[in-house]
Amino acid sequence: MKHKTTWSLMPVALAACLASAAAPAHADTTQDLLNELRALKARVGELEKKLEAQTARQASKEASPPAEAPAPGMTPDQLQDFNRIAVKTEALEDSRDMLGFKGLKVSGYMDPTFVFNQRQHQAGFQFLNSVGDGGYTYDNSYIGSAAIDFIKETEGGSRWRLTLSPQRSTQAVSEGSASILHEASVSIPLTDLQTRFIAGHIPDWSGYEYLQPTLNKLITHNLLFDLTLPAAYTGAGMELTRDKWIVKGVVANMNASKRNANEKTPVLAYRVDYAKGEFQGFGFAGVHGKAHNGAAFDANGNAITDPSSGVAYPGSSRVDLFEFDAYFIRGDWTVQGQASWGRQKHASITADPNTGELRNAIWSGLSGLVAYKFEPRLEGVVRLDRIFNSKNGGGLLTYSAFDDHNGIGPAQVDADGDGNIDNPNKGVDRTALTLGMNYAFNLSTVFKVEYRYDWASGPVFLDTKSNTYKKNNQLLSTAVVVSF
Repeated sequence: MKHKTTWSLMPVALAACLASAAAPAHADTTQDLLNELRALKARVGELEKKLEAQTARQASKEASPPAEAPAPGMTPDQLQDFNRIAVKTEALEDSRDMLGFKGLKVSGYMDPTFVFNQRQHQAGFQFLNSVGDGGYTYDNSYIGSAAIDFIKETEGGSRWRLTLSPQRSTQAVSEGSASILHEASVSIPLTDLQTRFIAGHIPDWSGYEYLQPTLNKLITHNLLFDLTLPAAYTGAGMELTRDKWIVKGVVANMNASKRNANEKTPVLAYRVDYAKGEFQGFGFAGVHGKAHNGAAFDANGNAITDPSSGVAYPGSSRVDLFEFDAYFIRGDWTVQGQASWGRQKHASITADPNTGELRNAIWSGLSGLVAYKFEPRLEGVVRLDRIFNSKNGGGLLTYSAFDDHNGIGPAQVDADGDGNIDNPNKGVDRTALTLGMNYAFNLSTVFKVEYRYDWASGPVFLDTKSNTYKKNNQLLSTAVVVSF
């Protein structure tokens, strides 16, 4: 660069020499000419230094990036703080992804409950009690439970769900065990996010009422929920979402995580929902196939033999269930309803009086709920249920023997005093009227209170103090539901 600069200044020096040659006589002396050349040389040196300095600054500017200017409205200190926060945020995101927390949602609830039962002469708190204590009853159900729910969704849209509920899980209810497994399911998108493969242990989806106390307006459930619907399915199927329609179905074991020996036929369970608009919709569900039949075994667990063939009845028999439900929710009003029909082969409470053969259990039922919010936090609820169950001495899904707690079976009337009930071939019809209120104390806490009156067309409720049968029973309960 210096060599090039020197040559570029050469014309200036020559021009100066020529100018000196043409100068007046007082500059002709040799000394004066030398002085002028020295001055010119010094000037050329200064110009060379300035050019070298300018070239160095330009090269340095091109080699290093420009200083970051503060964002509009930010001081340099604020910009520095912002950059530090951005670095920390990226580090937190990397740590979250590495630990598997991305797309993970954790929630839970618990509902300590106080229940007074008139005919059982029982009053007290119930919370996390074993479902094996007295079996599944309408005053026990899933009341007084606690659960924690984990949902993980991957970037590809696959969902993994695990819900744990000690003592009160669907597996504990359906199999009478101490299992804490309530739900363990996967949902995998196939062609798109609206077409999914589903599999695992899945709670039943029938009816308008939900199992969780956080989604149930009352404390107890309706009669159809408690006495005519499955608890869960273990199997695989599909879920399709198309516009306003959601269709899902599985081929599965009903109320069983594993089939027993000589049981190999599953059930087909399905659910269809349609959202007509913002405020209303309807749905229907069904189950068809084979499920466990308690009527095929005696009190000691031995298989009962068909008197006509001499062959033991199979441990499972044909089940057909169908229900339709609808809802209207707008403003302060909520209206919900359900109609159900079902039957199970060889599952009636009373065998044929002439041949001794097991007969079919057949039932139907209705349930309706109306709720109104007197103010945003306070809601009043009324529910009315009825089950028609007179055929063949009665019998409902998984209820194939006389039940003096739930009130299922023939009326316990012995008018002639011969020690036998008068009409064992006719079961009672069941009705329940429930009045309740709930108050949202805050976003995570709801207080509930409920009065329920159950009655039947004949005396089937055992009064534990007098050891006699009554046509009715009363419950009074209160609960606090806390969720996160």
